[in-house]
Amino acid sequence: MAPGRVCSDLSLVPWAAALLLVLIVERALALPEVCTQCPGSVQNLSEVALYCKRTPQLMLHARCCLNQKGIILGLDLQNCSLKDPGPNFPQAHTAVIMILPQDVNCPGGINAWNNVTFYINNQTCQGQRNLCNSTGDPEMCPENGSCAPDGPGLMQCICADGFHGYKCMRQGSFSLLVFFGILGSTTLSISILLWGTQRRKAKAS
Repeated sequence: MAPGRVCSDLSLVPWAAALLLVLIVERALALPEVCTQCPGSVQNLSEVALYCKRTPQLMLHARCCLNQKGIILGLDLQNCSLKDPGPNFPQAHTAVIMILPQDVNCPGGINAWNNVTFYINNQTCQGQRNLCNSTGDPEMCPENGSCAPDGPGLMQCICADGFHGYKCMRQGSFSLLVFFGILGSTTLSISILLWGTQRRKAKAS
């Protein structure tokens, strides 16, 4: 074999490895259904496209701008005849910017976003407000938990070690044994009751 042929074959190895890596990443990145519920892709001059292109680590796929972990940071549903956001809409609760049809409201309402702009055929919801910072209620999360945003207009209490339950007010660990014991005995009791009732009806008929 000629030396030149060996060199050309070796130069193809990095390209083949890079192509294989891209294919693996594409397969690993499961595209959320909300990104494909409308046909087409994000338009080049869309605010979502511009936001996505400003950060090299972000990628445009269908109607979404995603980070490398597949988390939605932008959603563009303009030119999409939606009257209702649909069941997959909560998948975009991490979005920083959304462009929605005129009849679809910003999730969480206007007060859940820093900037809501209305246009003739669509509206733009930009910059989720942190409900933990905007509320003046100290009882939102007591001292046993810390407040964390959980989507537009939503928050959750992250419990400190050793606390659980509603607003982290219960001390100690959550007992799975007690929970499943009560659940199992209740289910068994109801099953026996229903079986007895059906058996009596069968005998009577």
